[in-house]
Amino acid sequence: MRIGHGYDAHRLAEGRKLILGGVEIPFEKGLLGHSDADVLLHALADAILGAAALEDIGHLFPDSDPATEGIDSRVILRAAVQAAAQAGYAVGNCDVTVIAQRPKLAPYLAQMRQNIADDLAVDVSAVSVKATTEEHMGFTGAGEGISAHAVVLLR
Repeated sequence: MRIGHGYDAHRLAEGRKLILGGVEIPFEKGLLGHSDADVLLHALADAILGAAALEDIGHLFPDSDPATEGIDSRVILRAAVQAAAQAGYAVGNCDVTVIAQRPKLAPYLAQMRQNIADDLAVDVSAVSVKATTEEHMGFTGAGEGISAHAVVLLR
């Protein structure tokens, strides 16, 4: 078994969709990035790649490549799963925490879990997604961005 940890953060910006866990969430701002900037899936993909001791998502999907501009982060996650499989690993379970002052994410967590389970080819019971705030502290607490931590077990 191998354990991996991933972290990602993106700035909130006007004129962008807010996508977390592959779910479009109604909000006045979205995350700024080369892809759809889904911090939850980026953290999870990096956790998978890290557990398999592979290069991170920046190597698989460089932000200097115009072909990957605006890419759906579920594609990135599935590529990480495929890379881990080629190295001989499959996901056992994962635990992800999204840190955002706003919007409230509870209504979207079940769909996020299902999307992730589908992309990891595991039962939804192997996927945990939680949301928390930072009580108005730091860049997430000030509403400047959203971040996520992920832990994954590969077998």
